[in-house]
Amino acid sequence: MFPPHPTDPGDDESKEPDFVVIDVETACARVSSICQIGIVGFRNGAVTFEYESLVDPRDHFSSFNTRIHGIAARHVVGQPCFADVHAVVHSHLSGRTTVAHSYFDKGALAAACLVHDRAMVETTWLDSVRVAKRVWPELPSHRLNIVAKHLGIPLKHHDALSDARAAGMIIVKAIDQTGSQLTDWLAPPPRKRPPPLPRPATEGMLKGQRIAILGESRDGPLAQRIAANGGKIMASVGATTTMLAVAANEPFGYVRYDAQFKKAEAYRASGSDIQIVSAASLLEPLPL
Repeated sequence: MFPPHPTDPGDDESKEPDFVVIDVETACARVSSICQIGIVGFRNGAVTFEYESLVDPRDHFSSFNTRIHGIAARHVVGQPCFADVHAVVHSHLSGRTTVAHSYFDKGALAAACLVHDRAMVETTWLDSVRVAKRVWPELPSHRLNIVAKHLGIPLKHHDALSDARAAGMIIVKAIDQTGSQLTDWLAPPPRKRPPPLPRPATEGMLKGQRIAILGESRDGPLAQRIAANGGKIMASVGATTTMLAVAANEPFGYVRYDAQFKKAEAYRASGSDIQIVSAASLLEPLPL
């Protein structure tokens, strides 16, 4: 039995949020290792409530993650674990539309529920990255800090509450700019025909390589450079793929949770010779 929505004043629905936003920070590479949660409710373009808590992840803290968000093991001593705050999180999100900037937070929440043996949160998810890409396609990146800066949204990046508030404001500003309603953004975008893959040159240092790309479009500058050096661009990682080129610096960080990255790792574990390399290391020896 879960408590009622904390913002619900009895049967009065006048303050029911149009949507809520969640952001989490994690202690290590395991997405279940939530160490901070921020939740913000929005109604009519304004914040209606905020909830934030440090969380003892019952897991180790990696120096990589701590450098990102500044939370270390000493900060969560005496704080509740995820099982302790699950009911509060459930009460804020359950039955509502929940925004997250990318679906990392969705996956982290589901993983934490499994690890701590708690019920999954039933909510309707909306990715604010997808919204930002449709409204501001001209931006070089749609990371939270880039979009927030473009829109003049205050942000203390990698603080869960600040990140959640900023992601919510992206939705508010998208609605204001386009006139679209929240239900319009929940509808799937029209399907676009994928761009044609660049044809590989007949000769080059990458001749014979079958390369999938992660983190950049498969017809972008990286793909063009690979093809110009004889490499064949693959639509996705498959059994015949010889290399996954990742448009990020090693150790790749959250990219490791991408389905294509995990698929490449699975092939390697099963004995495949597929390589996982950064785009920079792949391009370095290639002629300009």
